[in-house]
Amino acid sequence: MSPGSYVSIAKRLVLWRHGQTVWNAERRFQGQTDVELDETGIAQAERAARLLAALRPDLIVSSDLSRAAGTAAPLATLTGLQVSHDKDLRERHGGSWEGLTDTQIRERYQVEHAAWNPPDGEPQPAVAERVAAALHRVADALPDGGLAVVVSHGAAIRLGLSRLLGLPDELLFMLGPLANASWSVAGSRDERWRLLEHNAGTLPEPVLGDDR
Repeated sequence: MSPGSYVSIAKRLVLWRHGQTVWNAERRFQGQTDVELDETGIAQAERAARLLAALRPDLIVSSDLSRAAGTAAPLATLTGLQVSHDKDLRERHGGSWEGLTDTQIRERYQVEHAAWNPPDGEPQPAVAERVAAALHRVADALPDGGLAVVVSHGAAIRLGLSRLLGLPDELLFMLGPLANASWSVAGSRDERWRLLEHNAGTLPEPVLGDDR
């Protein structure tokens, strides 16, 4: 998308997924378990930060989980901005699935795995509502023409972005997954949101599932 495509957009949100963790590499469901970035994830965050700093963000807001806060840190260093933390940007709570590998979930929860729905976890619509509410708060804090980088998690971003765009519950997972340290861009005009970019900045590692 050319820079001129943004001329009529009043505000932009760059929704940046955290870098890789060991649990990502092991394909474990992380949910709200606080797992830090691994060496690859730190390198991913530093590389992506150099690209995002060129956008001259006005705000940086992050989930309070370590893997998101650690991803936001190099961007804060480059821009001189402070990072605000919002627990409503946390990943979907996965209940008893947290810490299990995809194979273990598939073996123990066949029906629930097919729907990707932890039986004691957070429902998708609830995640969509809390993350979208956080995104609206960030947008409200921006000046006209402003840009915020929001650092969050795979499922949280997809569900919150889907709700921001007005998609119904049955289409909450219509957007494809985000790779680690990649981002989507949403823009508003006349109080209506649209998707400008999706899964930008993808590195040559495989895309891992949303809640991992």
